[in-house]
Amino acid sequence: MEPPTEEDLLALSRRVGDACRSGGRSVGTAESCTGGLIAHLITEIPGSSEYFLGALVTYANDVKTGLADVPPPVLEAHGAVSAQVARAMAEGARSRLGVDVAVAVTGVAGPDGGTTAKPVGLTYVAVADPGGDDVRRYVWDSDRTGNKRLSAAAALELLLDRLAVPGA
Repeated sequence: MEPPTEEDLLALSRRVGDACRSGGRSVGTAESCTGGLIAHLITEIPGSSEYFLGALVTYANDVKTGLADVPPPVLEAHGAVSAQVARAMAEGARSRLGVDVAVAVTGVAGPDGGTTAKPVGLTYVAVADPGGDDVRRYVWDSDRTGNKRLSAAAALELLLDRLAVPGA
């Protein structure tokens, strides 16, 4: 899969903004492997301050536990790159930022850091809102920048899916 272009990512961000405005909902992010890219894309859209409240860039495990409220036993049992940690990051960001919907991403962007069990490109994207949470697993096959762009696109798409659900 080819990484999305900047234009593709901004088009997704505009759609997120439109969905937030039409539903009167606020959003925030918790990001690890994307390093703030999702927040950057959302805030590239004029008027994003109407619905985007903030972001947590939780690259280090201590920051995941201290700022995003990821329970240390969850991190220890499953590792930073896991569905459980992505879900906890989304829930923690939702609570900490006081947003209606939060999206979180954790993964191995590469080119190093992968293992047999958790290869380069492995990414988990989670979303949390009053209706609960959802998490999706991906394995990208690109370079570091491409993996980050693919992860950001997946996060924006999951956010869009969740924003399309009335009352979520």
